[in-house]
Amino acid sequence: MNDRSVVETAVVSGSRLPQLIALAGEESSDKRRLLLRELTNHFFGAPEHSPSETALYGAVLAKLSDEMEEAVRAELAARFATAPNAPHSLIRRLADDALEVAEPVLRGSTVLTDDDLIQVVRQRGQGHLRAVSGRAVVPEAVSDIIVERGDDDTLGALLRNDGARLSRAASETAVERAKVNPALHAAAVERQNLPVDLLNEMYFVVEARLRHQILEQNARLDPDLLEAALAAGRTRVATDDGALPADYAENLAYVNELHAAGQLTPQVLIRFLRSNGRTPFLIALSKLADIDFHTARGIVERKDLDALSVVCKAADMDRAVYLTYAVAVLGSEDNPMGKAAAYGRMYGELTRDAAMRTLRFWRMRRTAQAA
Repeated sequence: MNDRSVVETAVVSGSRLPQLIALAGEESSDKRRLLLRELTNHFFGAPEHSPSETALYGAVLAKLSDEMEEAVRAELAARFATAPNAPHSLIRRLADDALEVAEPVLRGSTVLTDDDLIQVVRQRGQGHLRAVSGRAVVPEAVSDIIVERGDDDTLGALLRNDGARLSRAASETAVERAKVNPALHAAAVERQNLPVDLLNEMYFVVEARLRHQILEQNARLDPDLLEAALAAGRTRVATDDGALPADYAENLAYVNELHAAGQLTPQVLIRFLRSNGRTPFLIALSKLADIDFHTARGIVERKDLDALSVVCKAADMDRAVYLTYAVAVLGSEDNPMGKAAAYGRMYGELTRDAAMRTLRFWRMRRTAQAA
């Protein structure tokens, strides 16, 4: 069907009809651009169209737009992007255009189907993927492909959109990538529907403000949801933590003897620290807090005092004991007393319930190692 017949069929009323029919036969790009705009105005000027009329409008507008420069196509896309009755054929064509044209359609058009979006995110570049990531609703199948193909900027846009639905597998992949890129830390932690066990995996790599958010969310978590999150997490916990220290076996036996005799107290751990007994201290700390050795070692090696506070609070240790540990862990670092005091104030604000809920996620590593 040529342009003239489409115009004659689709535009059935209006004082401009004779001129539009005449324009359909023009070869001039300026006049064909005028036709494109006039047809667009006619489309939006009617309250509704039959399916056949909508299809005809779509066919001729798509054909005319193909012959126009990018700026004209971008103008057309901006006009139709939010129209719920826009011709599907036209919207699909615009969505697969250059980014300047496609972006408003990819972000806002409700006419695009899941299959349309999947085709775009499988074939187009990062700009198109980021535009799709900003939609009010991003279907799970589309999000999965974006996580697979998107760069970190695109992944950040997707994570910050709580209207984007992610499968469990895509969420796991996103968190693994977020762990190693500080630019993604806030996007992952602040995501409303991130699985809670994955949220807690972010604890050891994010800044204090985000750690506080994780602790607060753990404290608010419904017990049934907590159990479900722990069950999901146990299926994926990795235990590739490196070799145990050479003196691990003999110190484990010694600590187990103390524990069996009821002599493994927080004060004994202080004695280990003061005598440079790093391995027995870590074994004893993991025993008292019921966490695995590698988690305890990571906390001490990173001089991670707020993570240490979670362990000590969950083990119901006094603030003075925690501060003694903190000063010893900081060692020769500048102003250990001043820093420990600041963390001591935080220790007083941390509730034992929040600490215990958080520690349950860390204990998944110990469970996986035992299995």
